[in-house]
Amino acid sequence: MTTTDTLLTVEQAAERLGTGVRFIRRLIQERRIRYVKLGKPVRIPESAIAAYIEERTVPTLGDARSRFEKAA
Repeated sequence: MTTTDTLLTVEQAAERLGTGVRFIRRLIQERRIRYVKLGKPVRIPESAIAAYIEERTVPTLGDARSRFEKAA
């Protein structure tokens, strides 16, 4: 997290991912996404949202094949 990283509320993070608030709260509870606890309120860095998306992006078959061709 950088100092210029915007902290999002749970509602804003849910909107950014196109999900419900309940899903974001479950990610936090299961510690599957980074978050910042400010007393009782919880905030999620924008970089954590981007990392969550990147980690769960499935490559296309073309990307997977090109990776194997380079190794040969």
